[in-house]
Amino acid sequence: MKQEAEAGRDWLGLQERVCVVTGAGSGIGAAIAESLVAAGAQVALLDRQAEAAQGVAARIDPTGRNTLVVPCDVSDTASVARAASAVRQHFGPCQSLINNAGLLRAGPLQSVSLDDWNTVLAVNLTGYLLCAREFAPAMCEQGAGSIVNVASIAGQFPQTGSGAYSASKGGVLLLSRQMAVEWGPRGVRSNAVCPGMIRTALSARFYEEPGFEAKRAAVTASRRIGEPQDIADVVLFLASPRSAYVNGAELNVDGGMSSMLMDMVPRPGFNQTA
Repeated sequence: MKQEAEAGRDWLGLQERVCVVTGAGSGIGAAIAESLVAAGAQVALLDRQAEAAQGVAARIDPTGRNTLVVPCDVSDTASVARAASAVRQHFGPCQSLINNAGLLRAGPLQSVSLDDWNTVLAVNLTGYLLCAREFAPAMCEQGAGSIVNVASIAGQFPQTGSGAYSASKGGVLLLSRQMAVEWGPRGVRSNAVCPGMIRTALSARFYEEPGFEAKRAAVTASRRIGEPQDIADVVLFLASPRSAYVNGAELNVDGGMSSMLMDMVPRPGFNQTA
């Protein structure tokens, strides 16, 4: 009975699995790191803001046994290489990579600066490639591994006034599928998660405006705003061996918002969102 109970607690098979989470210093990345540690994984928290990542690690793993904080700028090849080396030396080969680090530089296409455009692409898209190229070879050698790429529904539907953000996330979706096709024969899976409206520190101030949350919730089938944990729960499944036959998938985690288009069309007497 004791063995069965222990097996039940590790249903996902993440016990002592070496996982790398980029952008782990806040928001979705922090929630993913916390959930992985709770599931028994050994987690490397990569972030440009090392102090923020240290704070997360101290909170989710007070003993420090199952976490490693590594300063890393995912847009810099040398920085990513140093981070990968640090993870290998501390934990051993990576088994699950969660590409999550990202940023947004707002601006309409007509006037967004080229520097902002290139910076967003460098972090949100090229950064995913650089991390995958550093951590995937070890997975290929082991004949097993999982890459989870955090994209966005903005990669499926244009988000105006957001500069290169939608373009970068659209690129992540195709990059994720290409990873699946190229590395799948060697045992490495690659899947994308597309968050919808998620409450994070960056968006928290919006919800302080009276009525704002209700308006946003009304355009989701679930009638609520998502939390970072909603994304973390899905990422854990995709990072684990339990999703062994899921490869090249794009999973929307948006409370059904992407299914609400026809309900946005004014139909007096019918619309539940009006």
